[in-house]
Parts: sequence; C-alpha cells; structure tokens
Amino acid sequence: MDYQKLYEAWLGDPRLPEECKQNLRAIAGDEKEKEYRFGGELEFGTAGMRGIIGCGINMMNIYTVMRATQGLSEYIKTLGKAAQAQGVVISYDTRRNSRLFAEKTAAVLAKNGIKAYLFGDVHPVPMLSYAVRYLHTVAGVMITASHNPKEYNGYKVYGEDGAQMSPEATAVVVKFINQITDYLGVEGEENSPLIVPVPAEVDDTYIAELSKLTLSDEAVKKCGKDLKLVYTPVHGSGYVPVMRILKKLGINVTVVEEQTVKDTEFSTVKVPNPEFKETLSMGIALANKIKADVVFGTDPDSDRLGVAVKNGEGEFVALSGNQVGILLLDYILTRLKEENALPNNAAVVKSFVSTGMARAICEKFGVALFETPVGFKFIGEKIKEWEADGSHTYVFGFEESCGYLRGTHARDKDAVVASMLCAEMVCYYTYIGKTVWGRLQEIYAEYGFVLDKNESIAYSGLNAMKEMNAVVDALKVVKVAKFGDFKVEAVRDYSKDVRIAADGTRAALNIPKCNCVYYELEGGSFICVRPSGTEPKLKIYYSVRAKDEAAATAAMEKAKADVMSLLQSVKK
Repeated sequence: MDYQKLYEAWLGDPRLPEECKQNLRAIAGDEKEKEYRFGGELEFGTAGMRGIIGCGINMMNIYTVMRATQGLSEYIKTLGKAAQAQGVVISYDTRRNSRLFAEKTAAVLAKNGIKAYLFGDVHPVPMLSYAVRYLHTVAGVMITASHNPKEYNGYKVYGEDGAQMSPEATAVVVKFINQITDYLGVEGEENSPLIVPVPAEVDDTYIAELSKLTLSDEAVKKCGKDLKLVYTPVHGSGYVPVMRILKKLGINVTVVEEQTVKDTEFSTVKVPNPEFKETLSMGIALANKIKADVVFGTDPDSDRLGVAVKNGEGEFVALSGNQVGILLLDYILTRLKEENALPNNAAVVKSFVSTGMARAICEKFGVALFETPVGFKFIGEKIKEWEADGSHTYVFGFEESCGYLRGTHARDKDAVVASMLCAEMVCYYTYIGKTVWGRLQEIYAEYGFVLDKNESIAYSGLNAMKEMNAVVDALKVVKVAKFGDFKVEAVRDYSKDVRIAADGTRAALNIPKCNCVYYELEGGSFICVRPSGTEPKLKIYYSVRAKDEAAATAAMEKAKADVMSLLQSVKK
C-alpha cells in the first residue's frame, strides 16, 4: 500500500473538508505519521474497530465509521426486508466525536433503507446490549473506546442476541467493508424518517430488570441508608443509570462532582480506567474526607467497575478485578444457597486468564465452571447456548479486567448491575457484622492465597499487532521446563486448540481458538501471554498460589524474571 500516494489523494480530494486537510498538512514532514495513517487500514475484527482519532484510513473518523456502517448495511440487506425493518440501535459514550460518529452511523443505515434507533444522550454498553434485545433489532452499534486514553474512539457491533457480533457474521461484514475503496464516497441520509429515538421505556425497563436481581433486600433496607458510598463515573456514561439503581435500592451515595462532567478529555485522570487505583484517587480522597466505607468508579462506557474498600488498618485499598470477581461469586452463590434459590444446574463462566480461585469456590457450592477466551462475547455465547439446550442455568460471569454480569438482560459486562450487587454486598456483610475486606481474608484462609496480576508491554506503529502475534507464535515452539520455582506441567496453545502435557500427551481444549500461550504451573498457578485485541499491548497474566501474600509475591517475582528473559530471547 503506497501511503504517500494515498496521503496526497486525500489531501487533494475536493470532498475532504478544510479542517481535515489542515490536519493532514500538519504532518507533511512526518513520514512515520503518514505511514501510520495511510500504510494500512483500520482493522475491523470481532470486537469491531478501535483507533486514534484523526484523518486517514488507519484512524477513527467519519469516513472509516461510515465505510464500516456501509459494510454492516450490506450485510443486513442480505438478511432481507424484515431485518431492515427490525433496524439497528445505536449508542455512544462521552468520548471525542462519539455523538457525531453515532449520527453518521444512523445516517448511513437510513440511506440503505435500514431503521436506526438513536439514543438521545450517552448510554453505557450494557444498556445498548439490553436495548438490542428489548427492541428486537437485528444489530446494535456502540461508539466507544472503553477505557482507552482520550485520543481513541471505537465502533463495536452487536448481534441480535445482544452479544458482540459473532466471528461468522463479522467475516461477512468485513468482506463487504473491504469492497469499499472510496472512503469519501459513502453517503448518508441525516434527516431520514428511518432515524428514530430510542423509546424512553428502554431506560425504565432496564432498571426494572436489574431490580429483579437483588439478593439481600433486608440487609439493604437495614443498612443502605447509613452506608457511605462514594461513586465516580470518571466523566462517563455510567452516571445516570448507576445513580438511579443505587437510589432505587435506598443506598446513600456521594458523587465526585468534578467527575460527573461529560469531559471528552477526561482531564481529572491519566487514563479513564477504573482498574487503576490512580483513576479512583479523587473518589478515595473524598471517601477519606467524609469517612466513607467504599468507593466505586466506572469507565466511559460503564462496562467496567473499579472498587476500593478499607483494609484492616482502615486504609483504602483498590481491589483487583479478580478480587471483586471472587467476592461477587462467593456472595452470589452464598445468598442463592441461603435462599434455596441456587439452581441444580447452575453454571458460572470466566475468561481463562481470570483467577483460578473461582474453581475452588464453584466446587464448594457444587456449581459448574466454564472457561472462555478473553472477550465477554464468549460468555454471551454460553448464555445463548444454555438458553437453547437447557443444560445449565447461568448465574454469574466475570473477567479479570473488572467486567461482571449477573442476569441475562444484557450480553456484555455491566458495571451498572455490578454496582448494585457490590453495594448490597457491602450492606449484607455489614448486616451480619463483617466487612468486605474481612470476607476476602476469610476466602483466602479457606481456599489458599492466590496472587493474580497482569502486566502489559506496549507496542507502537503500523505493525504493532503483527509484532505481538509474532512473539506469541515464537513462544509456542520454545520448550520451557520452569518459571522461577514452578515446574511447567502443561502448555495450552489456544490457536491450535490443544493442551500439551510435560510428558508430551496432547488433548483438545474444546474452546474457541485465539492466539494465546498458557502455561499450567504446578500447584494450580499459571502464566499466560496474549496480544490485546483492543489496544497495542502484549498482556502477561500471572496467577500464583502460595501460603500467604509475601510468599506469593516472592515466587511471582522469580517467575516474572524468567518470563521477561524468555520474551527477550524470542524477540531476537
């Protein structure tokens, strides 16, 4: 792909607005930037597309958005007139150009004779997923880059079941997208009668569905009004629905006012990711000031929930996604069992990089545990499968990246329902004379201590994804006997759907394929390496079992040193 010719073609195209031309002229002397913008196309995968905002075919702008929507439109038209009438529901978060991209998406759909439901204001991912199901649309589009830095935006497509579009359907959409070579030639119809607002009842029925999932009404009634909870939406779309459900429950909430503003720059945080304690720092400061019990934070599209609680010394500690996951899992199963409401065929789903502690908890309660690749769409697929065959009843799903879902109202992670559950969990433990931190320590004492952490190695440039995949591919052919003090008992190559034991025995994994290497270590520990599907980062996951935190930390550091050495060797 001749990036220089494409750059000049865009710059000389009379259809390109002057603002965009100025943006391109500003990089005239920067060959690396020109190559990044025009040396390849923004990839559209099973998670849609995500990129830096700017002019170019490898960037997020109205032209790449409209081209993707035209491809989606062509796919929907192959499904027939009934599918076009069902329509597509479109939501967006508070990022740069999110509303504009949503409007352009609706306009292209309408131009193709497809009904477009457009939310009138920002709404989270889980409400988009719910709206697809409630309105019985053929698809949904969410304009968001989730927790990425402010320079990014993205375009996520959902199927009619409310989960992210299947790989099979995505492949057809991509085929149609690739047939469109004139980025600036896609047209929309912005004033079409086919563009209609999402009915207000969608918001009301969503909240009603969440209300059915409460587990500790008595504890909430007794303790909710006295609970001191601090919440920050981190300038995102979670503010209205999270506050609405917590107030409906009767929870006493104090918000971080500065972070309720729909700020496209997320100016009060380094990155709007509630996985990081720094992102919750303003909430924690306010909590210390008013002597609060717990802090919640949601990301821009409100599919992730970060939680901070007081430890035994009264200091706020930001819990990891794995810790919140096992606390919610333990709480949900405990309350269902106490109320004699735990189904005989109950099942829990987690991504395979999430903590191994989930298995021990599920075994105690006699609940089946299933693992999936990273990506909540795979958890959504399990829900769909079980609804069809009745083999299991879904009760909870989670990912270590602060994503949780109880209920089947949505098919993506839901920080709104997670906020509700975590708030009532705090009330429940207060009601029975415990704390959340205290319960976490009890879990460690009962099942053994597990230290779960992940690290990322950042990549950049046009070939970032290719370089990351090359590293993972190289790991597959290197035999490793030990990481630190841990023997490698087996290696899972998820790209080939095979588990290879240390003695050479091979077995199928029976799980959707992805490019990932997973090392099973003795004693139930593991290390996993995979390229992120949403940002240019190579992700390394560590899960270390030990007698206590100090021992686990020491063992992890030794294992990490060997992992880093291995990665350096395969890069050469």
